[in-house]
Amino acid sequence: MTNALDQHFALLQQSLDLRAYRQQLLAANMANADTPNYKAVDLDFSAALRGALSGQGQALPLATDSNAQMQPQSQGEPAAAFVAFQAGNSVRLDGNSVNMNREQAAFARNSLQYEADLTFLTGKIKTMASAITG
Repeated sequence: MTNALDQHFALLQQSLDLRAYRQQLLAANMANADTPNYKAVDLDFSAALRGALSGQGQALPLATDSNAQMQPQSQGEPAAAFVAFQAGNSVRLDGNSVNMNREQAAFARNSLQYEADLTFLTGKIKTMASAITG
């Protein structure tokens, strides 16, 4: 029972960590919407979660075209191995591939998913506390 509970909480912790990291990436994309030659990046969440749970995450820095580009703070993040340039975004004349509508929608969706994970975790903790106290 304890092992299953530990695994369940580990899954929720990894999910919250990865969603927070993805939020940083999406925020960096929006912050660089006017930076020439900036290429939008995103996290393959399901692959990153599988990798994190199996211990396969590797710390890889994001590639940049210029020092002027704002980067997420977590460069040594294990999930960085699952970050890739966004496919299908059209590139503007200045070489920038940020689609602000897509970024804002992804940011909002990721925020809702983070809140849902947090609500689920809070519910689990309250249920356990209730079972302990009677």
